[in-house]
Amino acid sequence: MKWPRAMKAGRSMSDRRIKIAPSILSADFADFGREIRAIEEQGADWVHVDVMDGHFVPNLTFGPMAVKAFRPHVKTLMDVHLMIAPVDPYIEAYAEAGADILTAHVEAGPHIHRTLQAIKSAGMKAGVALNPGTPAEALEHVLDLADLVCVMTVNPGFGGQKYIDMTAKVRRLREMIGARDVLIEIDGGMDPKTAPGMAEAGADVLVAGSAVFRGGSVEKPEVYGQNMRAIRAAVA
Repeated sequence: MKWPRAMKAGRSMSDRRIKIAPSILSADFADFGREIRAIEEQGADWVHVDVMDGHFVPNLTFGPMAVKAFRPHVKTLMDVHLMIAPVDPYIEAYAEAGADILTAHVEAGPHIHRTLQAIKSAGMKAGVALNPGTPAEALEHVLDLADLVCVMTVNPGFGGQKYIDMTAKVRRLREMIGARDVLIEIDGGMDPKTAPGMAEAGADVLVAGSAVFRGGSVEKPEVYGQNMRAIRAAVA
């Protein structure tokens, strides 16, 4: 799987536009197909799927069968964020379900290097996530295997949490990544107030849940578009 054309070379491309990846954790659970189509039609770049196991994080959300059900509706890129432990036994299932990017937490197990290798071997882009309390240096020896680094700006487990400032960590990661073709994604509390600092620090992708879905619905999808445009305008 290749990055979409505009993302292929990350920050090195002339198109430096921030990508917005709405988290469907904030969508209407009874109408995911239409919700996914609505956010894409209103300008979403990616669709972000938060997978939680009630063990690694204190919440339960989607499994491989749900991701497989989402796949036919996603025309952009399906960004699947695993907040589960262990990860390795489920990699093939999420590959078969149609994930384009599969992100595992460095804190979820003792062998993140092997996990990233397995994700790539299964034909997906490999992401690695850092909780707020985990330093950027935890990724020093796996950046050559990663396609994406997800910086958590909330403690994972629930949507709608208060933003935790990780500007220094994002700057450090951008420095560590250097010329590598690795994207930085920010997940948690993104809105027009918090997004500009992350973009300035070096972020490429912003995950936004409540900030995108607030006030809208599949009957009023234009609100999703307005919310995404407000974030884009703030980081322009």
